[in-house]
Amino acid sequence: MSVRRKTYVLKLYVAGNTPNSVRALKTLNTILEKDFQGVYALKVIDVLKNPQLAEEDKILATPTLSRVLPPPVRKIIGDLSDREKVLIGLDLLYEELTDSNNEWDSSP
Repeated sequence: MSVRRKTYVLKLYVAGNTPNSVRALKTLNTILEKDFQGVYALKVIDVLKNPQLAEEDKILATPTLSRVLPPPVRKIIGDLSDREKVLIGLDLLYEELTDSNNEWDSSP
C-alpha cells in the first residue's frame, strides 16, 4: 500500500536578478528536487514586473518564500541559504519526518 504524500504549492517572490534572488532560487530548487521531488508546484514572481501580486500577498521584502498549500500560509524571508531553517520556517521538516515515520510503521 503506497503512502500518499501532500502536494506543496510555493511562491517565491524576487526582485529581478539580484544576487540574493538568484541564490534563493538556486537553493530552493536544490531543496525541492532533493526532498520534495514530484510533490510541489513552484511559482516564481518578480515583484518588479508584477508589483500587484506582491501587494495582494502583503510581501514587504524579497526574496520571500510563501507556502500557500497546505494551509496555513507560511512565509520565510531571505536568501534561503540555510536548508534546515527553510524547512522549519515553512513547517516542512516536521511533516517530512512525520511522513517518513508513518511509512515505516509496521503496526497492523
